[in-house]
Amino acid sequence: QVQLVESGGGLVQAGGSLRLSCAASGRTFSTYVMGWFRQAPGKEREFVAVISKSGGSTYHADSVKGRFAISRDNAKNTVYLQMNSLKPEDTADYYCAAGRNSWDNSKEYDYWGQGTQVTVSS
Repeated sequence: QVQLVESGGGLVQAGGSLRLSCAASGRTFSTYVMGWFRQAPGKEREFVAVISKSGGSTYHADSVKGRFAISRDNAKNTVYLQMNSLKPEDTADYYCAAGRNSWDNSKEYDYWGQGTQVTVSS
C-alpha cells in the first residue's frame, strides 16, 4: 500500500517553469517505478515521463522531451517533474503513479496520487 501526494502545480505564463513533487509514504519507495501522467479536459490520460527504480533510466514523451525532466530522490521518497518552457497545451491535471513493473502505459501502474493542476496561460 502506497500513498502518493503531488504538489507544486499552479498558474504560470507560457515559457515559464514549474517543478512538481510527488511524496510517497512507506519504506519501499525504491522498489517502485515512478511515472508522471497528465489529463486535459475532454482528453484521455496520457503518459508524460517515467523513471526506473534506481533512477538510472528515464523516458519522456515526445511532446515534452527536451522541456521536462523526471528525477527521484529515494532518500526523500520523492519523485519530481521539472517543467520548463511551458506551453498552453501543457495545461492539465498531473498525476504521479507507482508500479512494480511498469513503463509508459497507465494500466501498468498500481497506485496514483490525487493530482495537481497545471495551467499555462498564453
